[in-house]
Amino acid sequence: MTIANDDTERTGGGLPPAESEERIYVASQWQLMWWRFRRHKAAMVSTVIIFLLIFVAVFSEFLAPYDPLAYSVAYTYAPPQRLRFSDPETGFTLRPFVYGLDSSRDPRTLRPVYTLDTERKYPIRLFVHGAPYRMWGLWDTDLRLFGIDDPTGEGTLFLFGSDRQGRDVFSRTIYGTRVSMSIGLIGVFLSLVLGILIGGFSGYYDGLFDDVVQRIIEFIRSVPSIPLWMALSAALPPSWPTIRIYFGITIILSLVGWTGMARVVRGRFLSLRSEDFVMAAKLSGASETRIVARHMVPSFTSHIIASITLSIPEMILSETSLSFLGIGLRSPVISWGVLLQEAQNVQAVVLAPWLFLPGLFVVVTVLTYNFMGDGLRDAADPYAR
Repeated sequence: MTIANDDTERTGGGLPPAESEERIYVASQWQLMWWRFRRHKAAMVSTVIIFLLIFVAVFSEFLAPYDPLAYSVAYTYAPPQRLRFSDPETGFTLRPFVYGLDSSRDPRTLRPVYTLDTERKYPIRLFVHGAPYRMWGLWDTDLRLFGIDDPTGEGTLFLFGSDRQGRDVFSRTIYGTRVSMSIGLIGVFLSLVLGILIGGFSGYYDGLFDDVVQRIIEFIRSVPSIPLWMALSAALPPSWPTIRIYFGITIILSLVGWTGMARVVRGRFLSLRSEDFVMAAKLSGASETRIVARHMVPSFTSHIIASITLSIPEMILSETSLSFLGIGLRSPVISWGVLLQEAQNVQAVVLAPWLFLPGLFVVVTVLTYNFMGDGLRDAADPYAR
């Protein structure tokens, strides 16, 4: 009765107690999981943020105001420009704008110095025409979500400032979302396939095969992660094109990250292989492959989903760490780790602290995936209190 009352609160809607209990008793496992997951507010908010990041990754060309490779020598290490809604002359306005930047050099240190030119105002408009690009590699267009109204071409819109080559950090961060998010998803998918196959058959067959697999897993997990990544990444030929290096890093991360999933799957298979439904499938003449794929794996799909969401941030952090150290992805590929390379030296920390802003995206992404993973882990057992 306690479970029924708890689930009645989950469903909401003001149903009478009898109808609520009946709805709970006939609900599927996925419905119970959704009701339990919906109660985890942090997980719900994190899920929305993750979908927004995926949206940014898919439509990065359209969302970025500038070409990420476009540079301007006149605006190296330009500070972030603040959006403004009021001006001493015109007063408050609903359309945001930015002031122009005047650049100069400090005569003693040769450090770039920027001052606001309040005489030049550049309104920000939606759906403007900017630098041309090829959307998803399918068609050419120049339409961007937002930009400044500047027929002269002298205005700038550096929301996150610029780097040492005068490239817009905000646009580069938007483009980096695609690589960093996709490398986490692809890497976890490959780790999932390897973990389920190797860990599943290890737990199902047991014996010598299980002993060999477990020793291999223990050996891989005993090697320090960063030196192992460095050694495997150094094996990639530097002459490879960027797309091949991208997939090479993804495969390397998957080869290292499958061991945790394999351990989880093996433990579940050891406990499931003696269950009645598995014995019934064997007696009915089902093949071992069918028993594993159609009966054992679906029985703990919810746990696999929760493990995936907790593994994705590890993949993202791994790629960021490798790229930050200079042994992962390299320019002209744009990822959050590659962008953080710009902030390695002391000069960047002093002159341009905004170069650390891509790291904020890494922190937010890791936290949201962890919160969503916690919610899915709780929802995986909807009958728990």
